[in-house]
Amino acid sequence: MTTGTDAILGSRALRPEVVVTTMRGIHGPQMSEMAFMYMLNLARNYPRMLDNQRRHVWKRWTQTRLCGKTVTIVGVGVVAESLAPRCKAFGMTVLGVTRTPRAIDGFDRLFDYAQLVQAAAAADFLVVLAPYSAETDSLINASVLAAMKPRAILINLSRGGLCDEDALLDALRNKRIAGAGLDVFRTEPLPADSPFWDLDNVSITAHCSGSSDGNLALMWPIIETNMRCFLDNRWSEMINRVPH
Repeated sequence: MTTGTDAILGSRALRPEVVVTTMRGIHGPQMSEMAFMYMLNLARNYPRMLDNQRRHVWKRWTQTRLCGKTVTIVGVGVVAESLAPRCKAFGMTVLGVTRTPRAIDGFDRLFDYAQLVQAAAAADFLVVLAPYSAETDSLINASVLAAMKPRAILINLSRGGLCDEDALLDALRNKRIAGAGLDVFRTEPLPADSPFWDLDNVSITAHCSGSSDGNLALMWPIIETNMRCFLDNRWSEMINRVPH
């Protein structure tokens, strides 16, 4: 029922003859909207606005706009291809980091993973959408964070394991980056004693960026098609098959 398969493919109980399929392709709009929620929320300091409203405080400050800013998307898959044109509609420059650089609508430039530090250095917003694997574990490490601008914001909507959380905590506590929007963590649910909860430059959601009120309607055609193929022994025709 999800796109990511790291938990399934990593299971020793998964036999070679088992067919694995995913819901790849349905999460682009809702995850893109979550990315924008984080960008606007953190860039404009919306938590401070809400706090002022609760305290009946009328206070203004210079607002940061998205127009003219650069977003670097790490992992150029279906979700990134949905997010990129939405960023362009906001007047943003869009960079991508991918294993297979190619021309894609909505992207101004694509980098190889070997150029991740360079791509991160150019970002006002670094959005992580890469799949999790042994190769991408702690992909966003101290070197990547050190390359980011002091006013840059990290957004992780993929898997917690993609970030070195100790390095991220250090960067956030010392204001080496401006903030982070985190929908995923290495340990979920995020423990109540996690220091991430108390950082004023962090926004946290409960691994819900792929959720939407339209998910069931989007999932059903894939489920129906795959079940019909399964019952008819037409396994090669199943949608979103994952090799393992």
